[in-house]
Amino acid sequence: MPELVSHAPDNPDFARVLLLGRLDSGGPYDFDIAPTATEAAALARLVGATAVRKMRFRGRLVPAGAGWRLDGTLGATVVQPCVVTLEPVTTRIEVPVERSWLPEAGPPAAEVVLLADAEEEPDPLGDRIDLGLVATEALALAVPAYPRRPGAALVSPLGTPDEDRPKPFAALEALRGKLGDGT
Repeated sequence: MPELVSHAPDNPDFARVLLLGRLDSGGPYDFDIAPTATEAAALARLVGATAVRKMRFRGRLVPAGAGWRLDGTLGATVVQPCVVTLEPVTTRIEVPVERSWLPEAGPPAAEVVLLADAEEEPDPLGDRIDLGLVATEALALAVPAYPRRPGAALVSPLGTPDEDRPKPFAALEALRGKLGDGT
């Protein structure tokens, strides 16, 4: 497989650019990429985590008509602050990643085959595919939005769990019943 370029102006955090002009369109290309420590720290800041560890993106890029199709797996360990206690929460992420690219002015529609169960439309195909950007997007989508440590519960300012807190409108309803207002 041709060497991946690790610098891209549109992806300063984790670029692994594959220049399509250097590829032979006849066969599949396996890839296995991981960020450096500096790139992992940048990815952590990007996704709002304390740390991204053991991140690895592997898969296969295969020609698909006039375009390319990617099938891979993203694995990572992410450390984030708990939304309740701010203590570290470690989450293991293991997600499948599927993407496809087709030329914008591609072949006639009769030659383009889209999978019926595909959730997204193909991306426009340019002269390169940034595997690092695909991995970054997959990571951002997989990171928990509200990480919570097991057993962490929200507590009201009064010190009681939210479910046990007095309900002010319940007291008004009781008062309304005592006054005999039937409306």
